[in-house]
Amino acid sequence: MENAYTPRRYPIGIQTFERLRKENYLYIDKTDLVWKITKESPYVFLSRPRRFGKSLLSSTLAAYFQGRKDLFEGLKIMELEQEWETYPVIHLDLSEAKNKQTVEDLRDTLLLLMKPVVAKYGRDEDEKSPGTLLKGLIRRAYEQTGKQVAVIIDEYDAPLLDVLHDERLKEFRIVLQEFFQTLKASEAMVKFCFITGITKFSQLSIFSTINNLLNVSMDPRYAAICGITEDELSKDMAPDIAMLAQEYECSPEVMRAKLKLQYDGYRFSEKSPDIYNPFSLLKCFNHRKIANYWFDSGTPTFLIRQMQHFRTDITTMDDMEVPSTAFDRPTEAMTTALPLLYQTGYLTIKGYDRDSFAYTLGIPNQEVRLGFVDGLLPTYIGLDGADVQMGFALKFWRALRAKDLDLALREMQAYLAGLPYIEGFKKKLEDISNAEGFYEWSFYLIFNMLNVYAKTQVKCAGGRIDMVVYMPDTVYVFELKVNGTAAEALKQIDTKGYAIAYQTDGRKVVKAGVSFSTESKTIKDWVIAE
Repeated sequence: MENAYTPRRYPIGIQTFERLRKENYLYIDKTDLVWKITKESPYVFLSRPRRFGKSLLSSTLAAYFQGRKDLFEGLKIMELEQEWETYPVIHLDLSEAKNKQTVEDLRDTLLLLMKPVVAKYGRDEDEKSPGTLLKGLIRRAYEQTGKQVAVIIDEYDAPLLDVLHDERLKEFRIVLQEFFQTLKASEAMVKFCFITGITKFSQLSIFSTINNLLNVSMDPRYAAICGITEDELSKDMAPDIAMLAQEYECSPEVMRAKLKLQYDGYRFSEKSPDIYNPFSLLKCFNHRKIANYWFDSGTPTFLIRQMQHFRTDITTMDDMEVPSTAFDRPTEAMTTALPLLYQTGYLTIKGYDRDSFAYTLGIPNQEVRLGFVDGLLPTYIGLDGADVQMGFALKFWRALRAKDLDLALREMQAYLAGLPYIEGFKKKLEDISNAEGFYEWSFYLIFNMLNVYAKTQVKCAGGRIDMVVYMPDTVYVFELKVNGTAAEALKQIDTKGYAIAYQTDGRKVVKAGVSFSTESKTIKDWVIAE
């Protein structure tokens, strides 16, 4: 009943552990993992996508080393920690140093970030650079307290992401190398050093002197240290699920399935449980509405630039089998955008084959799919997401829901034919794909923009299916031909048995051969069969 639910305070935008605990915000208890990670190594690195709770984790570690036992009452760590010693803590958030235009701006910002620590431990006159100042602060904190220092640096790579493949990268990297090499030089005075970021630590070679930095980003034991697991959602957030189910007039079981489709699906190792995006899940409960929250600020421009730089084929992103070296490698050695796509959360681990050591990567969930496609439409085929979602989207979606694929294709034919700038984008793409690939991209992005799940180049016994579109009660198998005939395309579906695998799916299977014309720049004809 409505009056049985007690509203909870969701920590949206709250990245300070002390505030979260003192002001009674909802907290999913990760403190057992927080305690365990401090015992792993004196130097630990963790990579996770944005808005996944790295900053809250860093703040929690800072509170732990400050001996703030009062903040941890009732949490799992109380059964593990017995001593609660207090250590000096240097906690820096380098996200404040992003979007800097010059190397001087970067140096000044790093120095400014350490100002509160300087107020506590002082500064020598010769400490002019960020590295010399950090080294001096560690030494003075150690000498003044008689205790080793905990150094926690959040979002270490924020200053560098916007200057990848930019002439400023070398200068920025030199500044950060000088800053971070201090940590190795101060090893005897460092109790624990924890560094977070989006990209892998070795990618920018700024930690080359810290040869004992332990990367736990793909360690199965810490796969759930950020984010919310299925088990945590069911146990700790059952009242929230029930509240949202009531809002949507469905059962809690149905609501869990909706949330899973929208926000679940991240995996950070071969043995990782499925992880929900915490930012989006909490905003969903707070607003009592399932929506796309992770992309409030849009797809990062640095990622779009990297995809353009490496000429990424976006239709291959749904089911990609690769070795770990393909996505867990240094940025400077990248030959594709795959490492950044994985590390920024646009791709995640979907499976692992122990025999071949191959990982299967894919898009995590529906929220990422829709937000990503919206950012890619203008870049790849010259369409604006808002334009697609206007009149054309409504007509197309209604035709699909009515199971009238013929009408849906007529709507798409008219829409593509009415775009005066399509040809320009097609020419722009000719050096990285043939005409069939261009139309395949168009189909793929438009279907995904409309919240219709589509996969391209789907492997089967007979070869590769151009596209499979999944609706609640229908599976559409498409074969696309450029300057050929729709009859030839349909014949290929039958000859190679593309539809056979879906006949036991329980849904209706519809086959569609579609022909495109490079002269009219749109769909020429189509043949549909069941």
